[in-house]
Amino acid sequence: MDLITSTADLAAACSRLAQHKVITVDTEFLRETTYYPLLCVVQMASPDEAVVVDTLAQGIDLKPFFELMANEAVLKVFHAARQDIEIVWHLSGTIPHPIFDTQVAAMVLGYGDSIAYDQLVERVTGHRPDKTHRFTDWSRRPLTPEQMHYAVSDVTHLRDVFAALDADLKKRGRSDWVSEEMEVLTSPKTYDFHPERAWERLKTRVRKPKELAVLMEVAAWREQEAQSRDVPRSRVLKDDAVGDIATHAPTSLERLASLRSLPKGFDRSKWGSDIIAAVQRGVSRDPLTLPKLEKPRGNSNGAATVELLKVLLRMTSERHAVASKVIATVDDLDQIAADDNADVAALHGWRRELFGEAAIALKHGRLALAIEKGRVVRVDRAE
Repeated sequence: MDLITSTADLAAACSRLAQHKVITVDTEFLRETTYYPLLCVVQMASPDEAVVVDTLAQGIDLKPFFELMANEAVLKVFHAARQDIEIVWHLSGTIPHPIFDTQVAAMVLGYGDSIAYDQLVERVTGHRPDKTHRFTDWSRRPLTPEQMHYAVSDVTHLRDVFAALDADLKKRGRSDWVSEEMEVLTSPKTYDFHPERAWERLKTRVRKPKELAVLMEVAAWREQEAQSRDVPRSRVLKDDAVGDIATHAPTSLERLASLRSLPKGFDRSKWGSDIIAAVQRGVSRDPLTLPKLEKPRGNSNGAATVELLKVLLRMTSERHAVASKVIATVDDLDQIAADDNADVAALHGWRRELFGEAAIALKHGRLALAIEKGRVVRVDRAE
C-alpha cells in the first residue's frame, strides 16, 4: 500500500487508476465541530493496487483526484456515497460521475434498509472487517500503520462487494433500478443547499402561511450563520428551537426569552436581535410568495388508508426482496393516500410497476389484502 503525500505522486496514482473501468473509493473526514466536512484521507483501489492519500499533507493539490472523480470513462464505486460526494462537490464544485453506490444496490437486492458497510462485507464475502478505527481521529498525524491498514481494507473489500452485487443486479434485471438512484445522487440539486431552502430539511410541521414564512426566514438565517462561522447548525440553534420560533413568531426580545426551547439568556446574545429581525421579515412576507402548505388530512379514512398501504409496502418488499425504504417512504404513502397523481418516486418508473399501481388499486377497492396460511396476500377484486 502507498501513502501519497505529494501532488506529483497523487497525479501519477490517479493516472494509473484512470486506466481501469472500475475503481473503489472511500473518504475519511471529520464534521463534528464544523459545518463543512474536513477531508482527512482518501483511499482508492483498482484491481492492481490500493492507495491512501493524505489530503492534509502540506502543499498537496487534490486537483488530480477531482479530475479522476469527474472522468466519465471510470466508474467510481462507493458505499453510502452521499457524504463522500458532498465533500468533493464542496471542495471542487464537481460531482463524481459515473458512480455506483453499494448501499443502494444492497437495498434494491433485499439486504435491508441502509445496511452498514461492515455488515454488507460480511454477508457478501464472509470476511469480518476490523471496525477498530471507525471512530478514530483521522486529522491526527502521522497516520498509524493500523489506520493505513483499515483505510486500505475499506476499498479492497469493496471490490469484491461490487462484483457480487453487480452480477446479482444483472441476473435479476435490476441494474436500471440502481441507475435511477445514481441520477439523484449525482445531481447538483442534491447538494446545493442554498440558505433559502434550508427549511426543507426541517421535520417541523407548520400549518399556517405565517408560520411557514417565519420558519423559512429563521432557517435561512441559521444556515448563513453556520456557514459563515463553519460550525454545525445545531451549534447556532437546534431544530426544535427553530420550529418553536416559527410557531410563536416572537417579534420582541422579551417574547423570545419566554420560549423554553432556547438556552437561558439566548435573547441577550448577539443572535437575539438577528432572530427577531428574521421573524419580522417572515411576518411581513407576502403569503402569495410562499410554497403551498399541504392541507392537514383530518379524516380517519386517510390514516386507515396509510396503514393499509404500509401493509402492502411490507408485503411487496418481502415478496420481491427489496428494502421497503427504497420503494416508498412514509411521506410517499401519505401523499398517495391523498392523491392518485402525487408527484412521488413511488408512482414513477420501476417503483410504480412494483408497488404504485397496486397502491392505487388498493385505495379504490380493486385490490384487497387477506391472510392466507399466516401470510398477507393480495386478492384482486372484480370491478
